[in-house]
Amino acid sequence: MQIQNVIATTDFCRYCLMCRHVCPVGHVTRLETLTPHGWGLTVASVKRGLLEWNPETVEVMYSCADCGTCRSFCVTDQPLPEAIAAVRAEIVQKKLAPPVVYELDEALKQWGNPYQKQAPQAAQGNGETALFVGDDAQYLWPSALEAALKLLEAVGVRPVLIGIGRNSGYLASSLGLPETAVALAKANLQELQASGASRLLVLTPGDFFTFTQLYDERLGIERPQNVAVQEVIPFLAEQLEAGHLKFKRSSESIPYTYLDPTHTVRVKTRVDAPRKLLSAVMPEPGREVFWREVRAHACGDTALQFTNPPISRHLTYARLGDAAETGARKVITEDAGCLNQLSQHAPTFGLEVQGLYELLAGHLI
Repeated sequence: MQIQNVIATTDFCRYCLMCRHVCPVGHVTRLETLTPHGWGLTVASVKRGLLEWNPETVEVMYSCADCGTCRSFCVTDQPLPEAIAAVRAEIVQKKLAPPVVYELDEALKQWGNPYQKQAPQAAQGNGETALFVGDDAQYLWPSALEAALKLLEAVGVRPVLIGIGRNSGYLASSLGLPETAVALAKANLQELQASGASRLLVLTPGDFFTFTQLYDERLGIERPQNVAVQEVIPFLAEQLEAGHLKFKRSSESIPYTYLDPTHTVRVKTRVDAPRKLLSAVMPEPGREVFWREVRAHACGDTALQFTNPPISRHLTYARLGDAAETGARKVITEDAGCLNQLSQHAPTFGLEVQGLYELLAGHLI
């Protein structure tokens, strides 16, 4: 069920420092205001009449990455990201949000994505398995989708594609646009239901979080109970372990690191899967960064890329810098949004970027 009175969470968070040290935005900005307890204190101060919503305080609220790291490190599971999204919705209603938020709202309503003036492609066909494509994979890094489909076909799965070019609803929710998020979510779920699928595959941990948690907690939308949701990478790892998927080992000896995608902290059970797949292809283990697995930082591909591009870039710089410090010369990940952000700045750090789906598909036996 949708979380009730979620903004009250900020009263619990405003003087708590439990998650402050893991916040990626606080990490790159070194501003106390831009940490979980800083956002909580800002909201609580406005509620008490000590502050008001103005360009400065609104900018503070739109500087959170909505990456989930704070909640994942909270022993009492305070839904602060959900509270911040709700506060942003109030700011939007007051017509005080940054202009780009209203521009994105129009784009998402008209086109279903923030990248191209192109409507989502209609889903076609029926089948046991559906695959949510989304907008990032469709417009930012389409080779990831092509490679994922090749890998799935290798184990006999030919999914019905849904949400082709349509945002999952996460971006709208994160921006404080719940009505738009609901419309996108319902469109995706209608296509899922029409496909007749009993299993929904998704390409990223962010999409897994959105379908299995965000729809319910933030939007009050329940997905069909007879449909199981699974991320493609863990599914492929299962197929590898069962002997249904085989790879030839790469002869490339370039040192590499695997970067856990944005939202990995929200899907902690998936952290071993990509590493198992890489171990079947790469001749040597990858070099691990510090901000990985259950403490993985965002790549800069959240709503911040629109509302606060400088912070978004610095999140990307931080991830690339973390990788470079290991001595790696290549970074590998599978999330299309992450790949898009990382590839823009990787040359500055002397790094090459490669998609995990493409790497695996290129070594299929």
